[in-house]
Amino acid sequence: MQMPVPNPAVLARKLELVARLRHVLPHDAVIDAPEEVKAYECDALTAYRCAPLVAVLPSSTEEVSEVMKICHNMGVPVVPRGAGTSLAGGALPTADAVILGVARLRETLEVNFPDRYIRVQTGMTNLNVTAEVEGEGFFYAPDPSSQLACAIAGNIAMNSGGAHCLKYGVTTNNLLGVTMVMADGEIVEIGGAEMDAAGLDLLGLICGSEGQLGVVTEATLRILPKPEGARPVLMGFDSNEVAGACVADIIRAGLMPVAIEFMDRPIIRATEDFAKAGYPDCEALLIIEVEGSEDEMADQLARIVEIAKRHDPVVIRESQSAEESTRIWLGRKSAFGAMGQRGDYICLDGTIPVGQLPAVLRRIGELSEEYGHMVGNVFHAGDGNMHPLILFNANEPGQLESAEALGAEILKLCVDVGGCLTGEHGVGVEKRDLMGHQFAPVDLDVQMGVKDVFDPKWILNPSKVFPLDVSASRRAAE
Repeated sequence: MQMPVPNPAVLARKLELVARLRHVLPHDAVIDAPEEVKAYECDALTAYRCAPLVAVLPSSTEEVSEVMKICHNMGVPVVPRGAGTSLAGGALPTADAVILGVARLRETLEVNFPDRYIRVQTGMTNLNVTAEVEGEGFFYAPDPSSQLACAIAGNIAMNSGGAHCLKYGVTTNNLLGVTMVMADGEIVEIGGAEMDAAGLDLLGLICGSEGQLGVVTEATLRILPKPEGARPVLMGFDSNEVAGACVADIIRAGLMPVAIEFMDRPIIRATEDFAKAGYPDCEALLIIEVEGSEDEMADQLARIVEIAKRHDPVVIRESQSAEESTRIWLGRKSAFGAMGQRGDYICLDGTIPVGQLPAVLRRIGELSEEYGHMVGNVFHAGDGNMHPLILFNANEPGQLESAEALGAEILKLCVDVGGCLTGEHGVGVEKRDLMGHQFAPVDLDVQMGVKDVFDPKWILNPSKVFPLDVSASRRAAE
């Protein structure tokens, strides 16, 4: 088979770009061989792939700045990449783009226990932040399921949460400041170690902006003292709707557990086969964890169990030891890997008002039957952050498209009941064409106006977040 002949102009442009990049970066930090850049062709949303033009791995804020200056001057798109765990295609490259990975930005820059903060480079993994401070009795609260691998850079980009976000909040509630490289290479400091930094709250604008406004290279994060103790209770119910109603009643009562996690029958069975955590045979499970002193935990659990008993649970199992607590959480923490053994799946993250849980779970069941795809529900029930897993067969023509259509219906449902398209995964490419369902044209225009200010040439993370039909003219005008 005859190989295609590269376009001379494109080849010359790539050669010039690579030469400029190698002038400011170590030789091994610039990856341009076609067989090597394929490692960056997708993130955890593996249904979509595109090899980038070049990948770079800078080791400092200053190197990131030099890369951005080159790309800005040449008009080359840049896709910032953390650890590549994005489930929404947030780090998917375009064929003409440079992937800017932060994997080599892994240093701890400062730890301040009296003022309760740590400053790190953003290539550091989420779990390693806690590892840096746990010896002194502190921890970093946001705990996404991918915390072993995901980078702080991606957590900031997508405003990630986790199982314990009900009590401690998501990334934006634990982020104090950032060092960010602008699209033209300028280095700026936003926020800081102070509890309330002076000036406009631009930090709230940056967290969750999905790499559209700049490249965050350093972060100042809030660290917290570890609680005296933690104790989970496992509860089983006869239906998803009843379990959802129990969650709504717990929140309505003004109780604040550290976590309320939900698992339905497909997830329960998959995790039992995979992890053998000893879960009961029921339609829905709740894992509710409280923290504090022994007396405080006993009081909270007694009140939670009293509410749960009004919903006729089939089982209530309160942990009596550290080993039992580990087993209660084992299945929940294994859920995504367990479902991966059952087949290909799409993982959504629409968020709804807690009071709508029973109705939304019922409707998801109906949509599952209509589309012919099994849907497993495992999610942070306390704040209504849904995680439906839609199973499909990637090798069967039409299955991916059908699963995506079902996913779109579920996300629209979340918006229609007063929720939003994404709780922590981000919009990326997965939900960009649904943005018009949540936002009016004037809302999208304002959001794109913000991007105009930070990224006038629209080179940062192209083809993400904003629907292509409404952003194309914007990009063309720049």
